[in-house]
Amino acid sequence: MMTYNFFATISRMRYIERWALMRNSRVENLSEHSLDVAMIAHGLCVIGNVRYGKNLNAEKAALIGLYHDASEIITGDMPTPVKYFNEDLKSAYKNVEAVAQYHLLEKLPPDLKSAYEDIFFGAEDDGYIRKLVKAADKISALIKCMDEESAGNHEFVTAKESTLKSIKTLSENLPEVDDFMKEFVPPYGKTLDDLINNN
Repeated sequence: MMTYNFFATISRMRYIERWALMRNSRVENLSEHSLDVAMIAHGLCVIGNVRYGKNLNAEKAALIGLYHDASEIITGDMPTPVKYFNEDLKSAYKNVEAVAQYHLLEKLPPDLKSAYEDIFFGAEDDGYIRKLVKAADKISALIKCMDEESAGNHEFVTAKESTLKSIKTLSENLPEVDDFMKEFVPPYGKTLDDLINNN
């Protein structure tokens, strides 16, 4: 029987460290970040469905969140200031990212590949949830900046400001993001006792 490397390769997300150009008080790996993005993206869709009468596939959003940076197993984590330095670099990185994603998909049996292509590249009708996943990615980055700041690390001050600016821009067209930022982000950084014993 043939064996396939897809899941063994994906499991290596735990070895990819994020924020490589920054001094970290605690290193964050890609697995942790992807789990956070998946949970936040799911929550954003639930908010959209319950409060705004949308019909969003929250489970698919969570799956997209889990795999959204899987290509970094091959490419490594490209620092944001480098990735978005100019349009040429941004376009080149998008191409490299796509090649890496297709390379990962080649590690699946042919009969399963199309299911994962849909997660990696999406269908025409899931553009809105992909915007929410992007917002979840930014919110996760903001939470990392807040964690570093609460640990006394000022290295993330500028990153926090630019991430907040990005989230504000995104939330203009995504009311779910505005709700999440107001209701769920402020408690990050509280002690466990505060989180458990208070609302």
